Amino acid sequence: MLDALTSGSTILLVLAALAAFAVVVTAIRIAVKLAIRIGLIAAVVLAALYAVGVVSW
Repeated sequence: MLDALTSGSTILLVLAALAAFAVVVTAIRIAVKLAIRIGLIAAVVLAALYAVGVVSW
């Protein structure tokens, strides 16, 4: 049992899985930040267009 946990291929597999998880978490965090920024910019642009009368509801 201990040999299976300490074998080189298993350790490499675990490290690769951890690296993939870290990449996914980082990508999600960047995507959320971009989505928030794009949403804020869109809200400001729509508010400006509404203020000048280009867009009306």
